[in-house]
Amino acid sequence: MKVPTDELQRRLNGYLRRRKATDLPGVTAVARIDRRTKRLTKRLKAGEIAIIDHVDVDRVSAEALVACGAAAVIDVAAGISGRYPNLGPQILVEAGVTFVDNATAEIFDRVKDGDLVRVHEGVVYLDDEVVAKGDVQSAESIEAAMVEARAGLTVQIEAFAANTMEYVRRERDLLIDGVGVPDIATVMEGRHVLIVVRGYHYKEDIAVLRPYIREYRPIMIGVDGGADALLEAGYVPDIIVGDFDSVSTKALTCGAELVVHAYRDGRAPGLERVQQLGCSAVVFPAIGTSEDIAMLLADDKGADLIVAVGTHATLVEFLDKGRSGMASTFLTRLRVGGKLIDAKGVSRLYRSRISTPSLLLLVATTLITMGLAVIVSPVGKIWLDSVRDIWNGFIFWLVGLFS
Repeated sequence: MKVPTDELQRRLNGYLRRRKATDLPGVTAVARIDRRTKRLTKRLKAGEIAIIDHVDVDRVSAEALVACGAAAVIDVAAGISGRYPNLGPQILVEAGVTFVDNATAEIFDRVKDGDLVRVHEGVVYLDDEVVAKGDVQSAESIEAAMVEARAGLTVQIEAFAANTMEYVRRERDLLIDGVGVPDIATVMEGRHVLIVVRGYHYKEDIAVLRPYIREYRPIMIGVDGGADALLEAGYVPDIIVGDFDSVSTKALTCGAELVVHAYRDGRAPGLERVQQLGCSAVVFPAIGTSEDIAMLLADDKGADLIVAVGTHATLVEFLDKGRSGMASTFLTRLRVGGKLIDAKGVSRLYRSRISTPSLLLLVATTLITMGLAVIVSPVGKIWLDSVRDIWNGFIFWLVGLFS
């Protein structure tokens, strides 16, 4: 097929630009641009440059960017604002990713997804044109910023406490009496429930829980992307909870019961997507996060034990989420109480009911018992005489070879 001349010229110009760019210093790669890091990592490929708008890059987002193989990350916001010591920038730099923050916000208007850009000493180039400038972060600059952030942590703790009290005031009926928890078809009464959030070390936690899952067969709840995490691990979620902005269509149509997290006024943005797929869903209006309502749902429906994977457990993790609503997670954990255990705790406490030494002892005892039964039985004596004759014949034949 003959290619038009203008198309050939366009391809040639593109090739020459790429060839020229790769000869220049810095990182040159295709740009992927999105204000939401979670959305961007779904299409970011190894060696590409991520352009984001993310104040206080958190640990989960940084680990996702590293896992995608980002060559550089350009953030138009402050990677470390000083609110608290967030871990994201440190993870990026330690992984060898070029990290530039406080970049010129106009980059979102001047760079399109898929453009070839170059990053050098905090300056972003599109062809030969400067489209943004920012601050290159190093291990030393990040450590200095973290020291300042730790000094201001008290203010964040006070704000967190204030948000907690506000959440108690607005959601006391749900927290204390369970008012507003919807009815669902899945029976949890007397069962273990495994709640999976695509958060901290979720893959490792699921891996260590395989013996527990195999033995107890818990009800599995995927919180948004946690449903895909279960599918990747070879499991099918029983329930999917969330606003469904970060869960795949494959997960939503896997047959799990769907619970849409809605605002208190009844608005449920995720419900439209579910209806477009031809699926049915239950709506759960609540102020907190989706992982909160998953825990409240399991507790209200009579679960004996709730095992959490990838959820937030410490104060720094609550702050690292970057939202005041994380106060709800703190109170939800108090509400659920002794039923809730972190996956890492299960891996330390749980042991299979039949240990390996016990299993080997059982097998050895069985073999000895069978051997004794054969020896004392009439059939066993005939069998042993036959074995003895075969053995003697073998020895006689072996001796004859050397005589």
